Amino acid sequence: MNGRSNRFLLTAVLIVLVALLARPWIERWFFSAGTPRPIEARGDLSDFEKTSIRVFEGVAPSVVQVVALPAGERVRSEGGASSGTGFVWDRAGHVVTNDHVVGNTRTVAVRLASGEVVRAETVGRAPHSDLVVLRLHDTTRLPAPVPLGEARSLRVGQVAYAIGNPFGLDQSLTQGLISALKRRLPTSDGREIPDVIQTDAAINPGNSGGPLLDSAGRLIGVNTAIWSPSGANAGIGFAIPVDVVGRVVPELIRRGRVPTPGIGILVADEAVATRLGIDGVVVAAVVPGSPAERAGLVGIEDAAGTLADVVIAVEGRPVKRLADLTEALEEIGIGKAVRLTVQRAGSVRREVGVDVMDIGADAR
Repeated sequence: MNGRSNRFLLTAVLIVLVALLARPWIERWFFSAGTPRPIEARGDLSDFEKTSIRVFEGVAPSVVQVVALPAGERVRSEGGASSGTGFVWDRAGHVVTNDHVVGNTRTVAVRLASGEVVRAETVGRAPHSDLVVLRLHDTTRLPAPVPLGEARSLRVGQVAYAIGNPFGLDQSLTQGLISALKRRLPTSDGREIPDVIQTDAAINPGNSGGPLLDSAGRLIGVNTAIWSPSGANAGIGFAIPVDVVGRVVPELIRRGRVPTPGIGILVADEAVATRLGIDGVVVAAVVPGSPAERAGLVGIEDAAGTLADVVIAVEGRPVKRLADLTEALEEIGIGKAVRLTVQRAGSVRREVGVDVMDIGADAR
């Protein structure tokens, strides 16, 4: 009896071993997909996916690649010294991008979504808003302008989409959230762009000047900068709000520049005020014949280094730095009068009325 059980057990073990050894050949023989596999049917796309597709397909044709070419370089599609993104603003062939993408370069090439490469010229620059308007030449078919939204109604947590050319990879879509609002972004001319939008939608070098969109496919901002120790996306990107863009771009198209409101003063470096423990804008000099001179404001006396007037409030609103002053003057507007609260060294505060004028970029 025991011998029969042992033989049975041995036979079973041998069968199992043979099966294990033969398994690869069995699987290849019976289960190999030697013929095309059938496609599995899927359900409908999710609402989120449908929105992303709709936003991209609706706006991407109007997003372009902007290449600032070195002097003497011919317009071609391979690239150039500086590359960024732009978008069609109107049916007259105007394209909006960042000022830092183009800078002072005269020769600019724009590559449309269709692949067509055309020459463009600079119509107007606004370095203090990091915006520039280009005009396309010799394009055979102009894409539709990007629809405009508004920034005033944005809320943290809304979905945001960015379309651009990161690292030269054109027509790239990224998606994220509006992470914060009302950020301040310094510009190259010492000013600050107010109410900047912060987003975690991936923005990398080459995205500059491209559109930031809401879920309706409307322009809510122009991507302009990233915060990144490595130079690549770190989840913190910034966009100029469309409300600023909508105010600046028409001025650039009409005049080639944006009128700069000011009162005719040159201000001292903010480090001076900090070092002296002063809360306000230190008047370094007053432009002769300006509204500030007529109002009796005086600057620092060079010989003695005596501190003169410090602007500490505009229309009762505290002024702690230059950005506060310029923002207040922009809100009031050129041609109107403004009430300043100033204080001279060792004297009491006083209020003066000053007219706001267009002073260009040399004074405030």
